[in-house]
Amino acid sequence: MSRQYIGLKEIKGPLIILDQVEDVSFEEVVEIELEDGSTRFGRVVEIQGQQAVIQVFEGTSGLSKINTKTRLLGHPMEIALSREILGRVFNGGGKPIDGLGEVYAQTKADINGHSLNPVMRKYPRNYINTGISAIDGLNTLIRGQKLPIFSGSGMPHNQLAVQIVKQANIASEEGQEFAIVFAAMGVKNDVADFFKRSFEETGVMEKVVMFLNLSNDPIIERILTPRCALTVAEYLAYTCDIHVLVIMTDVTSYCEALREFSSSKEEIPGRKGYPGYLYSDLASLYERAGIVKGKKGSVTQIPILTIPNDDITHPVSDLTGYITEGQIVLDRNLHQTNIYPPIGVLPSLSRLMKDGIGEGFTRKDHSSLSTQLFACYAKVQDARALASVIGEEELSLIDRKFMAFGRLFEKYYVGQGFKTNRSIIETLDLGWYLLSLLPISELDRVSKDLLDAYYNTDLAITHFLALQGGQLDEVLRKN
Repeated sequence: MSRQYIGLKEIKGPLIILDQVEDVSFEEVVEIELEDGSTRFGRVVEIQGQQAVIQVFEGTSGLSKINTKTRLLGHPMEIALSREILGRVFNGGGKPIDGLGEVYAQTKADINGHSLNPVMRKYPRNYINTGISAIDGLNTLIRGQKLPIFSGSGMPHNQLAVQIVKQANIASEEGQEFAIVFAAMGVKNDVADFFKRSFEETGVMEKVVMFLNLSNDPIIERILTPRCALTVAEYLAYTCDIHVLVIMTDVTSYCEALREFSSSKEEIPGRKGYPGYLYSDLASLYERAGIVKGKKGSVTQIPILTIPNDDITHPVSDLTGYITEGQIVLDRNLHQTNIYPPIGVLPSLSRLMKDGIGEGFTRKDHSSLSTQLFACYAKVQDARALASVIGEEELSLIDRKFMAFGRLFEKYYVGQGFKTNRSIIETLDLGWYLLSLLPISELDRVSKDLLDAYYNTDLAITHFLALQGGQLDEVLRKN
């Protein structure tokens, strides 16, 4: 039986405090009735003796300390789940906003999830093809992995998120379904419209579940958004046997909402004012990715973070890097030279890549090819540093070849454009075309068998001549 309390002890920002409360539970949902008869909802976020601190989802404006009625509902916050949730759009609190009515629930689940026994986790294998060469070829996304994208203000991370949603698919296996859960936190109205319009125009909306929390929505709703999204993902993966990719943007907005909420609770701040429990809070989101033994589906995460001042040591990106298995870093210098997507190859990393590529997954040369491309691009940076001192004309022929290789690598391999969707075979072949423009003596990370099979200078020159309208850097033609 639920109890109703009349009156409030205190109103503090988005929080209300009840006194003389009995049988209350942490995370319990609360219904709040105002003087005018309207209702709001909240959840218990702190218990101090017989005092309960309640977080009000819709904000506390208009609440009265005398006549407000508060009812404890006896259960944590839940979201309605059904297979028909695919193609729907919700607000950050899980309420439908697409005009199609409420979800007919087959079940309901606690948005906080349930602890997963580590012994029941299955090691991630196989990959998700994003159609983006700089990810698929060099930082492959593995099913069950959490691979964040580190971006900055003004960078095209929203465009990249849309491209991944449009193009992502699993390695083809008969009878397996693929879906995307997209959670936008603290975005502007025009950005939210861009996401919805892009998904509808490209025809992928039927396999997408969207959660939209706008910048003018309550911060409390922003804290709920990723949890609602991940609860839906877990249902689709572990109950409906679907491989699910979760894209969350922007996690920094979520963390700022958490900081504001923590400040209203008068908690002792940590680095840059973020709460001391930021690490464990982020871990409670990221660790909900994975594969469970005995289940056919999987949950893969791509959280997107906009880092203030491009500072990768910022608390949000720093702690995210500890929890996740790598990162995709967007490079401002590439962005300023109109290269899209501006993925910085050298600081990017996918720690699980080695276990989901190669023979049986992509192609047997994938691992050696990606290692060689990394090594050659690192030499490009060395050659550029030297050229900035003595000038490119004074470089050796080999260094000039690497400089020319770097320009083609950034223009065609990294900068493939928004509308280009490459298969993994196209990505690998393009990598070999680039390597074939370098002297074979410089390729020390691939075996002789692979060189015999894929190294072909004439074919590479023909390929890039066609791409560049018959023009190619003369230095690349010299042996």
